[in-house]
Amino acid sequence: MAEAAKKPRPEYRNIGLGQILFAYRLPLAGRVSIGHRISGILMFIFLPFLLYLFDQSLTSELSFEVFKGFLSSGIVKLIVLVLGWAFFFHFCAGVRHLLMDFNHDLVGKQQGKSTSLVVVIVSTILTIAFAAKLFGAF
Repeated sequence: MAEAAKKPRPEYRNIGLGQILFAYRLPLAGRVSIGHRISGILMFIFLPFLLYLFDQSLTSELSFEVFKGFLSSGIVKLIVLVLGWAFFFHFCAGVRHLLMDFNHDLVGKQQGKSTSLVVVIVSTILTIAFAAKLFGAF
């Protein structure tokens, strides 16, 4: 009789990345927050690689020429472009968070949406300008 009176316990499961990205409709502020984390992880992972390349480019004129030749590869340019996006996006989102810390009027739902939109637009413009410079448009 005691068993019949017990309610079934709720079952909690971890959700996967696919559910976060596709099943839930996150607001733009949530997507910017996730993008801020992803861009920070990308920069952290590739930091040793970038520091090594910077060190090698400053060693001598010959190593700088080798570095320029290495950077002329299309795959390397795409990797540098992704890292450039990560930097611009992380920087803009970080400035957004700092402004929200200083001005608590920006913490509301509508203000969060508008500041997130500004982050996406500004980082996209900066990334496009960086890509144009990287691929030789000017």
